[in-house]
Amino acid sequence: MDIMTSKKSAATLSIISNSFIIILKLIVGVMTGSISIISEAIHSLSDFLASVITFFSVIKSAEPADSKHPFGHGKYEDMSGFIEGGLIIFAALYIIYEAVKKIFIGGNLEIDTTLGMLVMGISVVVNIIVSSILFRVAKKSESVALFADAEHLRTDVISAFGVFAGLLLIKLTGIYILDPVIAIIVAVIIFKAGFDISKTTMDNLLDCSLPKSDMDEIRNFLDSFKGNGIVDYKNLKARRLGSQKNVEVTLLFKKDMTIYDCHNICDSIEHQMAQKFGEISASIHLEPEKCEECAKKAS
Repeated sequence: MDIMTSKKSAATLSIISNSFIIILKLIVGVMTGSISIISEAIHSLSDFLASVITFFSVIKSAEPADSKHPFGHGKYEDMSGFIEGGLIIFAALYIIYEAVKKIFIGGNLEIDTTLGMLVMGISVVVNIIVSSILFRVAKKSESVALFADAEHLRTDVISAFGVFAGLLLIKLTGIYILDPVIAIIVAVIIFKAGFDISKTTMDNLLDCSLPKSDMDEIRNFLDSFKGNGIVDYKNLKARRLGSQKNVEVTLLFKKDMTIYDCHNICDSIEHQMAQKFGEISASIHLEPEKCEECAKKAS
């Protein structure tokens, strides 16, 4: 199975699993009267919307570059991740609103904890399996959208487990006001995850540099070519375009080398860079080393 097929399959699986979980949580949430379960249903609804966005962004990002998008469509994945982060934040704020309203305005706090624990347990197991698959495919394909979707589902695992533990505590203690309190705690965790996703994808959309660890790895790679006609390099820049890394650098060659030899070395560097770093596009500018005579003439 190729990378694109794997990405589509993973995105489709996420949509199907989220549809099942949403229906299950909504039915049980209404039946039990639990604000924490209903809040989880809202969270899963945001998961579903995120999965749909991810599916279409994965398809769109795979399209080749065209006259309108000469750098390709990779940023569709970053935009997808940013929207997903926003959906997570919105879900968290709505859960807090509903929970606070139940605490202060009141209402029937008694709930059926047994049925609630059952659906939360199912949700935890399903989302652990699906998020693991998404993380694996996202890592293999370096898909920002799939990673955001997997992270989204992982927050659902954490929140569903928190609700499960809370329902168990309510069952043991009979303190039903714990239900909205647990919902608020879960919402804070969800908010943090949404904020982190939005920040990362916004950095990509604004063409922020790759993380220091990635830049150091690229520098070490370029350093390994010094002495093979290459004197040095400068103006190194790198950013992320969806699942692809984009690198720009100026290589300084010995002044007596031919353009043909320099071009062959650049081809070799681009080939080895793709083998080492995966999906990557490199834009290499060639310059001769600055000799003393050239420096004197320039002055």
